[in-house]
Amino acid sequence: MRKTAKPPSTASPAKQLASFIAKFDSKIAKQIRAARQVLRKRYPTANELVYDNYNFFVIGFSATERPSDCLFSIAANAKGVGLAFYYGATLPDPHKILLGSGNQNRFIRLESAATLSKPESEGAHKRSGRPG
Repeated sequence: MRKTAKPPSTASPAKQLASFIAKFDSKIAKQIRAARQVLRKRYPTANELVYDNYNFFVIGFSATERPSDCLFSIAANAKGVGLAFYYGATLPDPHKILLGSGNQNRFIRLESAATLSKPESEGAHKRSGRPG
């Protein structure tokens, strides 16, 4: 028996994104939407890249359409929401807010979207441009 390809989704990108977020517990979904709203307002021209990265749902903010060019990403799983910096290991961190110990990525946990308005958090994502 021949398998047929699944037809492409006819849902708009906004509806697809809403359906991905709706799969989360209501508290986590609310955090994702709130963080996205703050970051979309701050970076209205950024490309938004949505993908499943291992055990995380990710919304990347990038100047291009390439995931490797993302400056930062909202990363969510069943345990919570964070703001991840692809090149976070190279960022100055005078307030010691960046978590992680890998060679490249660093992140902060978002207790709420208000975390994004803290001066030390704001500085982290404003400094997160890709190293030249």
